[in-house]
Amino acid sequence: ELIEKLYGVLPKFFKSEKQLREIWRVPSTRKKLLDNLSSAGFSISDLKIAQKLINAEHSDLFDVLNYIKFAIKPISRNERVAKSENKILKNFKNEQKEFINFVLSKYIESGVEELEQENLSELIKLKYGTNRDAINIFGNVKMIKDTFFNFQKQLY
Repeated sequence: ELIEKLYGVLPKFFKSEKQLREIWRVPSTRKKLLDNLSSAGFSISDLKIAQKLINAEHSDLFDVLNYIKFAIKPISRNERVAKSENKILKNFKNEQKEFINFVLSKYIESGVEELEQENLSELIKLKYGTNRDAINIFGNVKMIKDTFFNFQKQLY
């Protein structure tokens, strides 16, 4: 019943897989979609229930929505990273690659919530200890943010 209801609501938010992918690639638009789904009665908890119902616990919520709306088989977060890794890392310096790999490991472990903009500060602290240490490695805050946001475009 949950999946049927969700299937009926999804066209209000995106019309194609390409549109869903474009929304999902950017943390702010992904968050807005998830907030809008929540307002429509489908919280993250509901999406995680749907995730279990389709046996996609190790997949991204993107894959859950993609499966429900377009019948595209989900892949695991680990597979997603493996498929995208070369594309993701090719345009970054070693310091950036190290941070991206750290974030990707958290994503594989916990899910898309790790890629939210609000988690950037915590991820920096976990990886580097302090914001100052991260800035010393990256050069400035803008470079850290750009790295965090830009690699996500290649992940999806």
